Amino acid sequence: MPRRTATMLASTLALIGLLCAGLLLPVPYAEMSPGPTVNTLGEARGEPVLQVSGHKTYPTSGHLNMTTVRVTGADYRMNVVEAVYGWLAHDNVVVPHDTLYPDGKTEEQSTQENAEEFSQSQESAKVAALEELHIPVTSRIIVSSVVKDSPAEGTLHAGDVIKAVDGSPVKAPTDVAKLVTKHRPGQKVVFTVVPAKDAEAAEKTGKEPSASKDVTLTTKKADDGDRAIVGIQAGTDHTFPFTVDIKLADVGGPSAGLMFALGIVDKLTPGSLTGGKFVAGTGTIDDQGTVGPIGGIEMKLVGARNAGARYFLTPAENCAAAASDIPDGLTLIKVKTIADAKASLDKIRSGDTAGLPSCSAS
Repeated sequence: MPRRTATMLASTLALIGLLCAGLLLPVPYAEMSPGPTVNTLGEARGEPVLQVSGHKTYPTSGHLNMTTVRVTGADYRMNVVEAVYGWLAHDNVVVPHDTLYPDGKTEEQSTQENAEEFSQSQESAKVAALEELHIPVTSRIIVSSVVKDSPAEGTLHAGDVIKAVDGSPVKAPTDVAKLVTKHRPGQKVVFTVVPAKDAEAAEKTGKEPSASKDVTLTTKKADDGDRAIVGIQAGTDHTFPFTVDIKLADVGGPSAGLMFALGIVDKLTPGSLTGGKFVAGTGTIDDQGTVGPIGGIEMKLVGARNAGARYFLTPAENCAAAASDIPDGLTLIKVKTIADAKASLDKIRSGDTAGLPSCSAS
């Protein structure tokens, strides 16, 4: 066999071998890519995303699109070829697998966590929207969950309303932990609570719940430290003056909170917040209307622009990353609160876009 032919054959076989190895060899990376966007003012799967009953609503127009990111599953292992392609592709990002799924988190655990965060983001979006419109929402601190084999098991129950700890009123879920950890493990702590069944009955009748009762628990040492615990997770329960439902499945995480809140405000007020313009955005939101950062901002910008967005509401803490690679034709708008976002939408609607708060790369 001529030397030239032998060399070409050997090179071809080596290349085939490398490709096969690349296809078979797993690497510890995951991929993020632009996901679909959904107009919170529109429909998903044939029904309105935002549904309000018991309060007057108004017709609106334009887009207030929430944005998403696709990620490879926790159990999926990329091969070398996929990782290299992802690194080279402009619209995709390859990151260490542990970045998305820390501590060996499984697909099921990740899905459950994302579902819980999504549910909480919907609740906070409703609270923030109504508070922005000065519509009162009743809030109370409750027992969200009770840990098995903990001091609280069998004594406190999910849904119990926590009025005070050691006689000190609680106004936020974090107050509960602060008051409990003032004790040493083995010491007693007194919870003043309204049982869940009494609180639920009172809510249905619109009356004040029956008298609260004191429950004494003995704290124990936490598994991951020396602090005292009783084995509960405290949360916030809200009572709304009318019904607001968010009908959107197959979406997880807390990053749609801002866009849900703005959509609710738009539905409950005359006219159109966007003036018919195509606005997309992202950001977590808390009950007070503060907008927080999210992950995958670069992917969300691409997804928004591909969908037709002209403006993108960007959490202030994501501005630097977002401004480093802005898709053509997309204007970034920095927001810190729902009030900021609403003020910017007012400018877009009036055409005064020169005054919009912008993002910078520094």
